[in-house]
Amino acid sequence: MDNLNNQRIAILVAKGFEQVELIEPMQALREAGATTEIVSPEKEKVKAWNFENWGDEFTVDVPLDRAEAGRYSALLLPGGVMNPDKLRRNEEALNFVREFFAAGKPVAAICHAPWTLIDAGVAKGRKLTSYPSIQMDLKNAGAHWVDQEVVVDSGLVTSRKPSDIPAFNRKMIEEFLEGIHGGQIAKFNERILVRQT
Repeated sequence: MDNLNNQRIAILVAKGFEQVELIEPMQALREAGATTEIVSPEKEKVKAWNFENWGDEFTVDVPLDRAEAGRYSALLLPGGVMNPDKLRRNEEALNFVREFFAAGKPVAAICHAPWTLIDAGVAKGRKLTSYPSIQMDLKNAGAHWVDQEVVVDSGLVTSRKPSDIPAFNRKMIEEFLEGIHGGQIAKFNERILVRQT
C-alpha cells in the first residue's frame, strides 16, 4: 500500500483552476495517507473552473503570502487556463515553486500548469508534457516536450489533460514516495548558473 502518512503536500492554485485536476489528485494523495493543503493568492476561498463553466469554491488552507515551501514535502500544480496564467505573473507564486526545485522536492503539474514552470525558470532542460496548445511555449523555454499521458523526469511529473489523471496520479504518488530527487536540484542550479552569466 502507498504510504504518504508523514507527507504534507501543497496544492498551489489561483482562481480558475480546473476543478477535476485538483479534486482527483488531492483525493488520491489523501487515500495514500498524505495531508494536503490548498495554497492560493486568494485569501479565504478560491473558485474553480469546471470544463466550460465556473465550478465550486474551495477553502484556502494557507494564503500564499503565509505559505512556506519548507513545510511541505511536495507540490501539486493543477491546470486550467486562467489559473497558471495568474500564477506566472505572481512573483510570490514563482518563488514558492522555485523553492521546491531548489530543495529537490518532487513536483507534479498537469494540463496548462507547466506555464508556471516556464516563468519560474525551471522548465529549461526538462523532459515534460502539457496540454498540447502550450507545447511551443515550453519548447521555446528550452524544455523537451513529448506527447505522452504522463512523463517523469527526476521528480517532475507532468500530464496533458483530465483524461490522463489516473496515470498522473499513479506516477505522482510514486515520485512523492521517493522524496528528494537530486536531478531536480542539479537542473535548477544549472538554470541559476545560466541566468547569472
